[in-house]
Order: sequence, then C-alpha cells, then structure tokens
Amino acid sequence: MVKRREPTARQVRLATELRRLREAAGLNSRQAAELLGVAPAQITHIESALAGVSEQRVRRLASHYACTDEEFIDALVAMATERSTGWWEQYRGLLPTPFLDLSELEHHARFLRHVAILYVPGLLQTEGYSRAVFSARLPALTAEELEVRIQHRKARQALAIPYEAVIHEAALRIRVGDRDNSRAQLARLAELSEADHITVRVIPFDLDNFARASSTMTYVSGPLPRLDTVVRDAPHGSVFLDSEAQLDAYRTRFRMVEEVSLGPDRSRDFIHQLTKEL
Repeated sequence: MVKRREPTARQVRLATELRRLREAAGLNSRQAAELLGVAPAQITHIESALAGVSEQRVRRLASHYACTDEEFIDALVAMATERSTGWWEQYRGLLPTPFLDLSELEHHARFLRHVAILYVPGLLQTEGYSRAVFSARLPALTAEELEVRIQHRKARQALAIPYEAVIHEAALRIRVGDRDNSRAQLARLAELSEADHITVRVIPFDLDNFARASSTMTYVSGPLPRLDTVVRDAPHGSVFLDSEAQLDAYRTRFRMVEEVSLGPDRSRDFIHQLTKEL
C-alpha cells in the first residue's frame, strides 16, 4: 500500500465520513479492521486519507457500520473511485494547498453561497481588483507568484453553477487599488449580477442592529446536504468546516443574512449608484 503524501480536500472528506460512520456504529478501528479482514493500521490510514479505498470496501464498511442511506453510500463511492485529475492540479507546488482544496470543492459543488464583508468575492473580481488584492499581501509576493495567483483566480471564475453572493456595502466602498479600478469592479459586479446563475445581494450600512455578517464565509454544497462544507477565512489561511452542527449553524446564519439584505434588483441599483458616486 502506497501512502499519500498530500491528500486532497475530497479525499480527506471521504476519510472523515468513513470515520464518522464507524464511530456512530460504536466500533473502534481494531474492530472495524477485523470485520474487513485487514490490519488495524489500514483502517487508520484510510481514515487519515493516507490510503485510498475501493468501491467494494466502501460498501462493505457501510454495511458493517449499519448505514442504510444508499444515496449517501453512492456519494462516498463516487468520491472514492474518481480518478480524473482536476485543472487545479497544475498549480500544485505553486500555490498553497488551501487554494487547490477550494478549487476542488467548487468544482464538485451543486451551488455556492458567499458572504463578503471587506472584499468583493474572488469569483466576481476583475483582474485589476485581484491584482490589487494580491499586491497588498505581506510579505510581498514575487512577480511570478502574483501572476500564478491571478491566473488561478481567473480559472476559478469559469464556474457556471448557481452562485449567490451577499456583499456588505463596506466591500463595495473600500477602494482596492485606485478610483478607476474600483469603478471598473463595481461595473463588472453589476454586469455579472445579470447572469442567470449569479445572484448578488447588498447589505447596506443603514441596516439597524445588524451584526450577523461579521465575517466572510463560503457555503459549498455537496452532492447531499450532509456533504456540504463551509469555508471560513482566518489569519493563517482557510478553515473547512463540515460537522452537521456547524453546517446547520451556517445554513441558519446565511438565511438570516439573506433575509435582511436588499433584493437582487435593488442591489443592482445600489451598485449602479455607488459607481456614479466614484
């Protein structure tokens, strides 16, 4: 058995779900290994995403763990048996792993939801805006690193799945780069909001008693709700959350933010008005 050196986000999620099934069944890794007829270390490697697992073993494990959700089992099998290489793999070794993990999550998502507070979401940024964001990074990126990040972000923007972005007025007013750059970004945002698969909503400053959108988050749907993921930005990088309690909390949080934001048409008018003010 060849151990993986750097599991992908999808491989890690499969491993996590198999561990959760085992724990829910009240079995330890030694007992699971006995049922499968393998060494306990192999169960440990599978649940650490350090080793792959075949369709047959996924189904046998699910049976031993008394999992009867066939749709969920099929989703795990799909995760275990996929052999295609995603476009983001060309950036492995050139970008931090969380960049690639996010791309992989987005590629397999059914829909995306995003709450943005200080920056326009990456999937909606112009090249000039992205360049200004990355150029402000400390420590500074080399010219080569900067171009790699910009090209990767442009590649992510090719997604055509349903995408809803709720953007605070602060992110629209903060000038990232110069006035022309900010004006071009607002114009691009208004244009993208007309696309069939993109919904843009604005949270205005004059909303009373609102503190729910205190930080950026991305909600990434999986093939089933229990395989959804929330991505949070943190000072040390992105954090991926996927426990059922966390998912429920962020589903509720997004609904609350969405309910108090402006509708798509009013949001588009709001963006047009900000563009005129620049």
